[in-house]
Amino acid sequence: MRKAFTDTLTGFARANKNIFLLTGDLGFSVFEGFKNEFPDRFYDVGVAEQNMIGLAAGLSMSGKRVFVYSIIPFATMRCFEQIRNDLCMQNQDVKIVGVGAGLHYGTAGSTHYAAEDISIMKSLPNMKVFSPATQQETVSVFRFMATHHGPMYVRLGKACCAQPQIKRFFMGRGVLLRNGSDISIISTGSILSNALEAGDILAGKGISVRLINIHTIKPIDKEIIMDAIMQTKAVFTLEEHSIIGGLGDSVAAIVAESGSGILFRKFGLPDAYPKVYGERNYMLKKYGLSSQDIVKSILKIWQSYKDGKTVL
Repeated sequence: MRKAFTDTLTGFARANKNIFLLTGDLGFSVFEGFKNEFPDRFYDVGVAEQNMIGLAAGLSMSGKRVFVYSIIPFATMRCFEQIRNDLCMQNQDVKIVGVGAGLHYGTAGSTHYAAEDISIMKSLPNMKVFSPATQQETVSVFRFMATHHGPMYVRLGKACCAQPQIKRFFMGRGVLLRNGSDISIISTGSILSNALEAGDILAGKGISVRLINIHTIKPIDKEIIMDAIMQTKAVFTLEEHSIIGGLGDSVAAIVAESGSGILFRKFGLPDAYPKVYGERNYMLKKYGLSSQDIVKSILKIWQSYKDGKTVL
């Protein structure tokens, strides 16, 4: 995903002399090409992310389109006040690129995990929030960011979902990957790989699964979610983010306002800091977010629903 970002941005920088790139003591072995080709448009501000946002705002006020890059907690949480006051209040043309979505930083632990970023960034007026799942989708998101004005945030995993190939990208429009009539699984980001595997397993058990990929968290595609609510019997959301304030809560609001009473559940990271650390797949398993665990949870809920029992 990072290579897709740098390659796309470098190409746009060749055509637009106003594109600048800032980073906070990161990007070694990632940004050398951009730095060598555009040395006057690349700034490593060091471990000073709050200052990085202030510098980006100043460059934006002078007519530049600025991209800032860091690990997600440092790009968003450390400098939230500056993002709010310097970027969003002023509607500045600054794009925040956060790497390490969810548990991608594995053994680095809680300080580097990104479980709250969607929640805090989508709360800001003027801010658009993206969470691409595939490399192709990542390229499309950055093409949009490089050619449209305003503050935007994108969260990237270190790796991306290899499939499916998403042919067209429209900002604010979800992608229907598989149609189905029993349940809907709505996923965002690179955990889409697990959603795809879970969908295959559930389909093999005779459950008709509708699978939706949401690459734009804000503004969210209400139409595709309403179709899922009206055309299936249960809706599940899946994200590598806290169950509080993320994709699940955005979908939950639409479910509640629909008045449908449809069965709905969120799958994500719990409202707690981890007491153990490990590589990403280990941590996903620990939190019940492996494809097998997702299938097990959905089957339990779905069977209770079909049996007319109270689903907890």
